[in-house]
Amino acid sequence: MATGLSAIFMSNRSALQRFLRARGAGDDAEDLLQDIWIKLEAKDLGPVSDPLPYLYRMANNLMLDRYRSATRRERREQDWAGGAGGVMADPSEDVPVDERMILNQRLDEARAVLRDLGPRVELVFRRFRIEGMGQKAIADELGVSLTTVEKDLQKAYRAMLTLKQKMDTE
Repeated sequence: MATGLSAIFMSNRSALQRFLRARGAGDDAEDLLQDIWIKLEAKDLGPVSDPLPYLYRMANNLMLDRYRSATRRERREQDWAGGAGGVMADPSEDVPVDERMILNQRLDEARAVLRDLGPRVELVFRRFRIEGMGQKAIADELGVSLTTVEKDLQKAYRAMLTLKQKMDTE
């Protein structure tokens, strides 16, 4: 039986869903509501003076976070495609086998370069460039300074640039 903020959430769930859909969440509204429920159940929140506005603000913030994350991911993919000379495998296109093999070989080379830089540098690069995690959050997760994360990213970028220059000359 839900109590407190969870009970208020459950009694206003359909209104929150309408709110999210009206704000542009579309089919993601149900997923966002599930995320809210998980957050409410996972945290031991103290008394909230205005619970309903709190829930609406929480819903809006989660929706904005998803939008920002999707925007960053799209921008990252565009940057990566631009940095690779516009060569990026599109699953909708029929890529010839020889080109697919070359792309896979390049990807394997990039992975090897990152692996050679060490596990922390590889993890920092993956978290920042691929997963879109912030540098401060990465530093907190790994228990290192922000400067260390920045230096690890610089190492990875230099290595990727060297690899790209090598591939361009081949």
